Amino acid sequence: MAEQLKDVIKQEYIKSAKDPAYFLKKYCVIQHPIHGKVPFDLYDFQEKTIEEFEDNRMNIILKARQLGISTLTAGYSLWMMTFHQDKNILVIATKQDVAKNLVTKVRVMHANLPSWLKQRCVEDNKLSLRYVNGSQIKAVASGPEAARSEALSLLILDEAAFIDKIDDIWTASQATLTTGGQCIALSTPNGVGNWFHKTWVEAEEGRGMFNFIKLHWSVHPERDDEWRREQDVLLGPSGASQECDCDFLTSGTGVIDAVLLENLRKKECKDPLEKRGIDNNCWIWEPPNYTKNYVVCADVGRGDSADYSAFHVIDIDSVEQVAEYKGRINTKDFGNMLVSIATEYNDALLIIENNNIGWATIQQVIDRDYPNLFYTSKDLRYVDVQHQLTNKYRTTERNMVAGFTTTMKTRPLIIAKLEEYFRDESVLVRSNRLIDELLTFVYVNNRAEAMVGYNDDLVMSFAIGLWVRDTALRLRTEGIELTKKTLTMMNQEGVYTPQDTTNDYWDWDLGKDKEKESLNWLL
Repeated sequence: MAEQLKDVIKQEYIKSAKDPAYFLKKYCVIQHPIHGKVPFDLYDFQEKTIEEFEDNRMNIILKARQLGISTLTAGYSLWMMTFHQDKNILVIATKQDVAKNLVTKVRVMHANLPSWLKQRCVEDNKLSLRYVNGSQIKAVASGPEAARSEALSLLILDEAAFIDKIDDIWTASQATLTTGGQCIALSTPNGVGNWFHKTWVEAEEGRGMFNFIKLHWSVHPERDDEWRREQDVLLGPSGASQECDCDFLTSGTGVIDAVLLENLRKKECKDPLEKRGIDNNCWIWEPPNYTKNYVVCADVGRGDSADYSAFHVIDIDSVEQVAEYKGRINTKDFGNMLVSIATEYNDALLIIENNNIGWATIQQVIDRDYPNLFYTSKDLRYVDVQHQLTNKYRTTERNMVAGFTTTMKTRPLIIAKLEEYFRDESVLVRSNRLIDELLTFVYVNNRAEAMVGYNDDLVMSFAIGLWVRDTALRLRTEGIELTKKTLTMMNQEGVYTPQDTTNDYWDWDLGKDKEKESLNWLL
């Protein structure tokens, strides 16, 4: 009898070692939120997913909520540790508690294995589980150093679309996976343009190294149309599209609607006519037209690997993006570049954000005596210049500062203006780079900013340009320009007194028997 039992155990051990799905169904239990510990009865879609894990080294899973895929991944990890020596498994998630939950699932399954399958533990705590055979699993929170460890047998990126700095994590992990390690990146969608979305798209198109697995809500045999309608009520239509339908475009908390942006990309974006500069990062879509008025809006970066300088050239009347730059460049060279491009585009109104590093670039522009630099009101931070002038505030040169001042008051205003332009589809964007940034420009705790690991240099400079463009057009009716030249023409009451413009070439002839229009506001 004993020998017969030993033979059965031997056969079961061999069968479990060869087939992880069999092992999970026959010997593993899971913690059900209502029923407690129950057998891990795999659905067909879960068995197929296990097969994908076995057949492919790199797997990316776009999943609906509550399909048990995290639990399935935990079970696969337990199988790998139980039947293989020296397997090193790392779980990375948005927070340490989230990563710990997956390790907890492994610990629960391990604890309930029959004694003849259960490996002896040499380490067992909330964050790690290590066997005497050298195999282990551990959980860490997201961070650029998270994946910098010894060689990995399996890297699990749980809710990958929500992990901060996942681009850096993935880059760092490459060295640890070079020995043939696997990766499972699983998540519901969280907007577009981030690492998870881009990696998924590459996999769908047959590019990159990942095998893609899409698990729509309908793969679950116990869910039907009635259940899906209930999710609309519980989560809202947008939330349900994200959590159930695996819809990237309706997911996330983007400032600008992702569907609108992707439609704009297809309809308006195009390759530049010319790429300039040493780095070819100055893109030109339309050459200057002497009959048009332009604005150049710039954001100054440090010039290091994490920060970019950026500018746009915008046709004021059509609100068309005609040129763009995004690159790493020192502040002096950036100032010279801005003077050059603004001069080329008919001495365009040059707007430079005067953050800390921005002053160095602004000073370079001033030293070059560029005549059409934008100035901001010190008193009201340019929130309501029209009101300021109406009430005859003392608006003289000493009350103005070169550049655009971004404050807690102006930031929401320029972002609201940005959103308005895109919502009304009244802006012509040519750049895929700008669209990419807009897709990762999201609300974080009610503040609009780039996703962690991404940047918004193009977005913020574009938003400033749109805000100033609208304000300049409003003040145009007042006969007021926003440059130093105008400030010297203001009296002690802050009232603009235009000079004789009979021979001023900045007057524009509107046609026979019509008045001339002053273009001094563009100087």
